Amino acid sequence: MSSGAMAEDTGIVEPKAAGFIIKGRLAGSFSAIASRLSTLQMFSIKVNPDSVVMLTVESRDMQKNPFLFFIFTFKADEIEVRYTIPLDSSEKMRKLYIIKNLLSVLSLIADLYQPDQSALYQLTDSIIDDVLNSLSQSYSSLFNSYDSLFNEYRELKRLNIELSNSNKSLTAQATQLASENNELKARLDALEKYSDEALMVMVEDWLEAHSNTIDISEFARTYKLTIPRIEQLLNKMVTLGYVELKG
Repeated sequence: MSSGAMAEDTGIVEPKAAGFIIKGRLAGSFSAIASRLSTLQMFSIKVNPDSVVMLTVESRDMQKNPFLFFIFTFKADEIEVRYTIPLDSSEKMRKLYIIKNLLSVLSLIADLYQPDQSALYQLTDSIIDDVLNSLSQSYSSLFNSYDSLFNEYRELKRLNIELSNSNKSLTAQATQLASENNELKARLDALEKYSDEALMVMVEDWLEAHSNTIDISEFARTYKLTIPRIEQLLNKMVTLGYVELKG
């Protein structure tokens, strides 16, 4: 079973493949190139009768097959470059990374292999322009996103200030209502401070001390009671026969 079929069966999506060719000229020997580059641990190097193949495997699939990799094949008259691109990666950035590694290799074998300088410069210049343009668009998109988020932030901040002011107003109103409620509760407590029986005794004492007369307003003021309650109590006392009304 092929690696492509295996990848499809296991649900793995294979990376894209790409490549390019640069004209060049072999100035030394393939074996000399392999010997010079043998210290580079990132590469596996194979010498063929008509080429030197350099392979870097960056990752493998579940079957241990190369998944992300790049290959430099130096031939007598050209350099063939092949590589894979992660699906979640920029193709332009990936190509720039590959060219960077190729330039590093070429710098080590400048006396053994001579690439077409014009073609190499044009390729490098082109991919750098592509990457810079891509970055410019990305930064523009990023700035627009930032600007939009900043406007949302300012709107949320404005709403937060309004809500904060509203909350302060509600807090002040709640404090005032609580104060009024406490005042009413205190008045209610005062009204309910004496039972009817206790008040009847107090009324009888008052009548005895005031020649059997009672000034309701004065009595209420003295004991901090309401006039309606005193009147209600007096009616009750008359009904029960505790006191008599005099014409």
